[in-house]
Amino acid sequence: MPKPKVYVTRKFFDEAIDLIKSVADVEIFEGENDPIPRKLLKEKIADVDGLLPMLTDKVDGELMDLGKNLKVVSNYAVGYNNIVVPDATERGIIVTNTPGVLNDSTADCAFMLMMAISRRLVEVDKFVREGKWVKAWGPKMLLGSDVTGKTLGIVGLGRIGQGMVPRAKGFKMNVIYHNRNPSPEKEKRLGVEYREFDDLLNEADFVSLHVPLNDETRHLIGERELKLMKPTAFLINTSRGPVVNEKALTKALREKWIAGAGLDVLYNEPTEHDNPLLELDNVIVAPHIGSATTDTRLAMAMKAASNLVAALKGEKPPDIVNPEVLE
Repeated sequence: MPKPKVYVTRKFFDEAIDLIKSVADVEIFEGENDPIPRKLLKEKIADVDGLLPMLTDKVDGELMDLGKNLKVVSNYAVGYNNIVVPDATERGIIVTNTPGVLNDSTADCAFMLMMAISRRLVEVDKFVREGKWVKAWGPKMLLGSDVTGKTLGIVGLGRIGQGMVPRAKGFKMNVIYHNRNPSPEKEKRLGVEYREFDDLLNEADFVSLHVPLNDETRHLIGERELKLMKPTAFLINTSRGPVVNEKALTKALREKWIAGAGLDVLYNEPTEHDNPLLELDNVIVAPHIGSATTDTRLAMAMKAASNLVAALKGEKPPDIVNPEVLE
C-alpha cells in the first residue's frame, strides 16, 4: 500500500520532516522566507493527503476542493485565521494548530516591545549610529518613559496574557486585565484585577493585546478606543494585525493621542515599505517574530508534525481545532 503524501509550504526543520517521513512521502516548497505562490499551492494540493501550511498561506474551500485526498491541515501556528475552518469541517478535513509551546517566547516579545518603545530603543540606536552622540548630551536628551511601577492592562488573559503577569510583577507593575469572561480564580492566582474594557483603556500605561482574531476582535482597537487611552500610554500588539485598525493607529501616533506603539503584527503580512506606520518614530514594528526562537520554532514544528502524523494514522490529533469533524 503506498504511503500518504504530505506537502509542506516552506523550508522546515529536519527533525519534524523525519517524523512525517516515518508515515508519509513529503515534498517541501524550497522558499526560505517567501510565501508559496497561490498558483503553485493549487497544483501541489491536488494529490496530497496532508498539508502543513504557514500562517501566511490561505487555506479556503477553493483550495480544499482541489485536494481530493486531503485529510488534514496541520497549521504551523497557534492562530488559524488563515484557514477557513468551517470549510474544512464541511469537507471532513481535520485542522490542527500548535498551542502551548510558544507562550513564553511570545510573552517575552511583548515585554521586549514594551521596554523598547518606552525607552525609544530604535531611536537611540539610530542616534548613536548616525554619529550624533559625539556632538550632544543633555539632561533632556532622548527621554523615555518608565516601565517599573506603571500599570499594565492585558486584553485577553489566555496562556500568553497570563505569561505577561510574572514579567510585569518583576518590574513592580500593577496588572489589570479584561477578558470576555472574568475569572476570579485567575485573579487570585495571578494577583490581577478585572476591569471593563473602557476602564482598562483609561487606566493602563501599557495596553497589551493577547486575543485571537475573530469577528468580535477584528478592529477591537479603533479611533474610539485609542482616544480613551492616556496620551502617555503605549499600545502593544503581538496577537494579530487586524485586531487593530491600522489607519486609526497611524492617525493616533501622528497626532500624539498616545505616546507610542510596539507591534509584532500588521494588517498585511509581509508589509510593503510604504506602510505609513513605518514613517513614524513613535512605533516599533517587528516582522511577526513572537515565537522566533530556535527552541520554540522547533517545538512548534514537532507539534505540527505530530498532529499531522496522528491524523494520517487515523488517530485523534492532540491539538485538533475542529473535533466535530471526527463525529
